[in-house]
Amino acid sequence: MSGELTKLQIKAYSDEQFNNEVANGEFQTLLNPEKYVFKYKVEQNNQQASGTSSSSPRYNRTPPEDLELEFIFDRTGVLVNYGNPATADDNELSADKGNGIKEDIDQFKRVVFDYNGDEHRPNYLVILWGTLLFKGVLTEVDITFKLFKADGTPLRATANAKFKGFVEDTLRVATENNNSPDLTHIREVKEGDTLPLMTYRIYGDPKYYLEVAKANRITNFRKLKVGQKIFFPPIDKVS
Repeated sequence: MSGELTKLQIKAYSDEQFNNEVANGEFQTLLNPEKYVFKYKVEQNNQQASGTSSSSPRYNRTPPEDLELEFIFDRTGVLVNYGNPATADDNELSADKGNGIKEDIDQFKRVVFDYNGDEHRPNYLVILWGTLLFKGVLTEVDITFKLFKADGTPLRATANAKFKGFVEDTLRVATENNNSPDLTHIREVKEGDTLPLMTYRIYGDPKYYLEVAKANRITNFRKLKVGQKIFFPPIDKVS
């Protein structure tokens, strides 16, 4: 472990393939969250015909996971040590420059909430922090302002945000395994994994790694991210 402090980042994309980054569409927290919560749900169909006795629930579907995060905005300079070692840069960033947290909140909303006029919808989002790699969209956010200057300018706020997971069509099809249940696989990148090594584990031969990289739109297969999900299509589609 390097011990280097990494800040949680949110990147905005205009397309559901996550290829086109939005201009000025990046937000980085000054203070990392204390926790994040994943919510998983399995929907069952409990309906039954009239006049029949009770029956066991039938599986309906598994919707994408939900992610809940709390963001802290602070320009008082006193919370810079909150959960992380402070640096000179942190103290400079946390100082009030006259507008309190207004610019921080505006950038946060611009990335996660504001309407993208070109796409006629809010942005698609990628949230990155440590092993967390989440793709999805915002469903709701509550912003609570807590501390103010004498003129009413807010200096501290918390934003409780909820995100709905999003899976690209290619990954969704591979996950569902509708066409090739025995030959399509999803694997999560672990520490020390390389694409040739992962390809060898699936196919028994590392020679297909370039085809796997192409199928996953991986441009630099030497820099896989821990937690990244990679799908390996049926071998007849990569051979």
